[in-house]
Amino acid sequence: MEEDAPVKPPIAFATRFSNQLQRYRTLLFKFWWIPLLTTLVGYQIQSYLLKKTAPKYASAGRMIVNVKLSIPNANVYSEEFNYFYGTQVALMQGDTVMNRVQAKLQTEHPELHRVPVQIEVGLSPKTSIFNLRAVGEDAEYTQNYLKAVMDEYINLKHELLANASSATQSSMAEELKNIGGELQRAKDAMLQYQSSNSVVFLQASGGNNAADYLAELTRQLARRRSELHQLKTLTLDQNLERLQQIAMTHKAVTETNTAASTGAPKNWDGNDTPFNLGTFEEAYLETKRQLLLLKANRDELTNTLVATAPLMVSLSEKIDHQENQLVIYRQQSEEQLKNRQRTLELQVEDLENQVKEWETKAMDVSKKLAVFEALKENVKRLQSAYDQMQASLQTLDANKGIGQESVTVLEPATPMGEVALEAQKHLIMSALIGLFLGVAFLALIGHFDDRINTFTELEQKFNLPVLGQIPLLEKTGILKSDDDRHPLVEANRSLRSAFLYKDSFKQEPVTKRLKTIVISSACPNDGKSITSANFAFTLAQGGARVLLIDADLRRGVLHKLFSVDAARSGLSEVIGGQVEWELAVAPTDIPNLSLMPRGKIKRHAGNAFAASDQLLKKIESHYDFVIFDSAPVLVADDVLSLAPHLDGLILVVRAGVTPARMAQAALNQLQQRNVNVIGLTFNAVNTKAGDYYHYRYPEYYSEMPT
Repeated sequence: MEEDAPVKPPIAFATRFSNQLQRYRTLLFKFWWIPLLTTLVGYQIQSYLLKKTAPKYASAGRMIVNVKLSIPNANVYSEEFNYFYGTQVALMQGDTVMNRVQAKLQTEHPELHRVPVQIEVGLSPKTSIFNLRAVGEDAEYTQNYLKAVMDEYINLKHELLANASSATQSSMAEELKNIGGELQRAKDAMLQYQSSNSVVFLQASGGNNAADYLAELTRQLARRRSELHQLKTLTLDQNLERLQQIAMTHKAVTETNTAASTGAPKNWDGNDTPFNLGTFEEAYLETKRQLLLLKANRDELTNTLVATAPLMVSLSEKIDHQENQLVIYRQQSEEQLKNRQRTLELQVEDLENQVKEWETKAMDVSKKLAVFEALKENVKRLQSAYDQMQASLQTLDANKGIGQESVTVLEPATPMGEVALEAQKHLIMSALIGLFLGVAFLALIGHFDDRINTFTELEQKFNLPVLGQIPLLEKTGILKSDDDRHPLVEANRSLRSAFLYKDSFKQEPVTKRLKTIVISSACPNDGKSITSANFAFTLAQGGARVLLIDADLRRGVLHKLFSVDAARSGLSEVIGGQVEWELAVAPTDIPNLSLMPRGKIKRHAGNAFAASDQLLKKIESHYDFVIFDSAPVLVADDVLSLAPHLDGLILVVRAGVTPARMAQAALNQLQQRNVNVIGLTFNAVNTKAGDYYHYRYPEYYSEMPT
């Protein structure tokens, strides 16, 4: 088998689709009786069933259901509206109603013959009107059955509504009792907490007084810290000046309050500082002021008096005395400021302790008030739920006996009418189902049937060149010199040219021309003998000297095709050494073509073919081509023993007959023995196939008009 065979390009989708369509069309032409049979069977079965079907009668009635929701704010007890109508249909067709209907009919109409009745329920669009239809085999029983269904449905609805009202009232009463108990427990918890945590006192005193007092302490602490910081950072003169300004401001505020008859405040309005300076602070400031005046007078007199003047001396003495006094007052003032600073430090420390203490108290009071408010809100919520549930229960009790739904028979059961069986429709459907099953069975056959039907399939399954397509014609037999089967003649000539020029496209020169060729097939009845004979005929007609050898020593038929005596010696006697090969060659009516028949039937020819090299060398030297018609590859070992000694092999594949798996198995065996498979020949091709384009023009071969 050739190792350098070119890789074939992928087949186009349109080609593959057409090929598949052709395959199934072939299957349909071959097995047309299968869908016809299944269609007839389906039709006959349905016809039989229709004949055995008893006539049926139908009665119709209509009911209207009005919905009334009478429980305000009680959605939990009402049915969801979207599923209401579906629920009613299920009730009408449910087992409860049907069992009651059968029991009622058995009691009230025991004389009626019981038959199965089918109840159909439909809903008129955008209404609450239910359309009921009963279908059964007994007219009177079916009509009474529908009446009983409507009556028992109304009775069932009344029972369900009564039970639902009682159940709802009981459930709501139980829920009201639970809420009342929970409300009482919440009130008891609130009263107990109120009495044990002095909540009444806290509320009477305006809420959280501890927080207010804490805020006041925090403000006082901030003022003390600010004053203490100023005492530490400012000088004596700056502190005294600051205190003096504060005292003056306080005095002005006091006078304003007095003028307004509001009374003087008992404490400082903003800084909590003494209203008047101390004795030493006032004396210090006064002495400092007088000292400044004396120094100013001395400076004025310096320009007019000498230093020894009595007035100057007196001023100097006064100035010295004032300075001494100023030092004394300064020391005393500084001591008083230090005492004030120590007092403020103690006050700050005390206020800090009080703030910490009252922070704890304020937080505790806030928690108590928060817990009390939560208990109070819980009591309020439970009281509201209790009042609402009590109002709903009173409303339900007031409406008890008024149905939430009003069920009315709009139209009673009508007189019975016979139901048309729609036989034609059922027969057509059965026939279509049978046809579908038949087509499905054909598709199943096509899935498992791997026989090759078209040229495209052959190319797709095997990576070997297809040398020719031999058409399937009504007239069979080997070609003749004046043969009028032009498509068959041209197909074999195409096979000849494909064989002769197969390697002409190669760039390197061909070292040896193919002379000895064996033609075989994978299975019997693939047409290899006719193909061998016609192939040899076309070669001889082209001027080549051709010897056609019948190498099928078991069932060779070439002697019949060429009208040669069956008793004549042939290949069997030659390879057995009984006659020389020249004596076994018989001439034919075709110029340049000779035939060596099979000779005597030989059951075990494989051993003889295994040692045929010398014979082949003798024969091929006298002819241009030696064509062997061998046994099928998968039937006997003859070709597997003969082909390795020859130049090449052509495998015949019959359209619609040769399975692909068998052809592949034959090629695998040939490959194992290093046989040079030249290519494939597609035999008995349907000329109507989609990918068969040649020899469709019979008018091309007709004589030209004069």
